[in-house]
Order: sequence, then structure tokens, then C-alpha cells
Amino acid sequence: MLKQDLRSEYRNRRKSISESSLSALSLAIANALLTVPIWDYGYYHIFLPISEQKEIDTHFILTILQGKDKNVVLPKVTGQKSLKHYLLTDATKFRMNQWNIPEPVDGIEVPPDRIDVVFIPLLAFDKKGNRVGYGKGFYDTFLRECRKDVMKIGLSLFQAEDAITDINAYDIPLDYCITPKKIYSFSVLAT
Repeated sequence: MLKQDLRSEYRNRRKSISESSLSALSLAIANALLTVPIWDYGYYHIFLPISEQKEIDTHFILTILQGKDKNVVLPKVTGQKSLKHYLLTDATKFRMNQWNIPEPVDGIEVPPDRIDVVFIPLLAFDKKGNRVGYGKGFYDTFLRECRKDVMKIGLSLFQAEDAITDINAYDIPLDYCITPKKIYSFSVLAT
């Protein structure tokens, strides 16, 4: 399917999910993550959910990261297709941006090449690890700034599509995608 069609379909599918189901599915994703071999790293980049878009509630994952005493890094939109990344501390203050995404106001900036694992928001993905986001290009730009060996982990409420047909050279595939029912592994590195 084409990205545009997948965006429309998966936005509609999300709308039909109840809040209690979203919470249960988000918890199942967080629990599944515990079995993925990613816990020996130091810096984990995670997005905070856009509630009205019924994104995965990443607070369960955040709790795991903090319980494992990991360095948690959060994104902040700073321009067109541009993000800065801040270490989460007890002093971090948040503000909602123009898309209603909670972001750190400021703090200790972490360069992209320091980040080991990135949890990536998406609407849909396919069996080859290609993903469809909201189409703004923030994460593709950010991932090109990271080390080549950064672990790219998609989080999805739904299973994989067979194929996204309009992939381009700027699209960066995932290493894993975690769903409530299945863990998908795409990378040779991700064994």
C-alpha cells in the first residue's frame, strides 16, 4: 500500500480504540520489550505520546527505563524537520508544542551520536521494517544524525503490512518493531 493510504487507514483504526484498550496494548508492548536484547546500552531516546492521536502510552516504557537506571533522552522540535534531544532529569519541565506533544523546555542536550536506542513513533510498518509516520520527516532526519549502529525500534498497536510500496532513499528501516502480540526483527544485527 501507499504511505498516504496507510496513514489514513491507521489513523482511523486508532480512533476506534478505547482508552482502556490503548492502556492494555501499551502495557503489552512495554512487557514485550523486556525480552528484546537492548538492555545493555546507556542512552535511550523515547517519544512522549500525543494523547488525542491515541499513540502508544510510552510512560510504561519510561518507567522500565528509569527502573533500570538508564539515561532517558526526549526530543524537542526546533525547526522544520529538526529535533534537539534532552536528558530527562528530575528538573525537566515540559510544554506542549504545536502538535500537542509534550516536550522538554530545555535542559542537558544530548548529541544524536551519543544515543544507543531510539523508540520510534509510527502509524504503520511492513514486514521488511519500513515504517510510515506522520509524513513530517523528523525521525528520518534525526536517524541520519545518529550512529549507524543505533538500534531503531518501532512501537505499533497493529501487526505488519505486507509491503509499503512507495519507500524512498530517505526512509530508514527499523531493526525491530514491537506490537502487543509479536516482536518483529528486521536487522542482521538484531539477532
